[in-house]
Amino acid sequence: LGEDELYNLLLDYVSALERAGRAGSYIESALKAVKSWLAHNGIEIRRKIKIRGVRDTPSLRDERVPTQQELRRIFLSGDKKARAACVLVAHSGLRLMTLGNYRGLDGLRVRDFPEMKIEDSTVEFEQIPTMVVVRPELSKARHQYFTFLSEEGCQYLKDYLEERMLNGECLTLDSPIIRPKVASKPFIRTVNIGDMIRNAIRRAGFGWRPYVLRAYFDTQLILAESKGLVLRDYRQFWMGHKGDIENRYTTNKCRLPENVIEDMREAYRRSQEYLQTVKPETSRENLIEEFRRQLLLVAGFSPEEIDKIDVSSLSDGEFQEIVRKRLVGNKNEDCGTQKVINLNQIEEYLGKGWEYIATLPNGKIIIEKQDR
Repeated sequence: LGEDELYNLLLDYVSALERAGRAGSYIESALKAVKSWLAHNGIEIRRKIKIRGVRDTPSLRDERVPTQQELRRIFLSGDKKARAACVLVAHSGLRLMTLGNYRGLDGLRVRDFPEMKIEDSTVEFEQIPTMVVVRPELSKARHQYFTFLSEEGCQYLKDYLEERMLNGECLTLDSPIIRPKVASKPFIRTVNIGDMIRNAIRRAGFGWRPYVLRAYFDTQLILAESKGLVLRDYRQFWMGHKGDIENRYTTNKCRLPENVIEDMREAYRRSQEYLQTVKPETSRENLIEEFRRQLLLVAGFSPEEIDKIDVSSLSDGEFQEIVRKRLVGNKNEDCGTQKVINLNQIEEYLGKGWEYIATLPNGKIIIEKQDR
């Protein structure tokens, strides 16, 4: 066939798909595949073929991003395997192809979680949120990047991996994070990942596509960004989009400076409340420890000095003595550079040249003598 005959044949193909009620985006994808096959065989169609409604997406008109409560229903509707897959997409922003590629020959591996340790059939995370590395072969843009997994996500992944080990599987660094149901392929295929997530969504009573979970990650971080909790560049980097941080990342041979990585981790930690479907419980011990650390800062200790003190193991009396010595020292109360007074004494001491420093949780005031 000549170019004119092929062009007319493609026009007829487009018309047939339009009469069949196919969406413009569907027709464009089908036509793109045909043109690609022709180009592979040395035949190029230069004339443009117009497709009606090519940017219209009728199947997505009524689709919206789930709320946190709805995402919770989706998590609980699946088994441990589906729950782990859902949370990796919803809380880390991973594409489905990252969990397992089209042919099932590669996918996310245990080694891609560098802060996850497996010992004696137990999974532990050295840091939470934990890092998830996406290798170039699993990235749509073919560049390496990393993202993080939330505290809730780490728990779901831990439950799934420990269940596999309990059933006799031996996990190595190259083991797939999400394994196929039938071991005909080493990794689960993208289409099977989509089916598994879709089934969980359907059982929860929703008609959304699997990729709505990735949209959830993006949307919730936009909300966190509006509250000043995370930078736009960080959000784009975690989504696998190319940008300024990606350029620095590749320039530095796939390694950002440690302070940048920790700042990104802290930004993700601050944003967790917009991603997680359960609120993390803060134990009484953690509250006491954090309160004591803040009190030591107010008393004049540096962060380095505080790190050397095991504040959680100190008795109340020992802790009070440490704070008292730093605030007033071992000298006479009127000779110290800092002291603790009642609120009704503040005007008297300010008039004598003392300076206000801070207010303690018990309502008392810390003041300091100014050097003249």
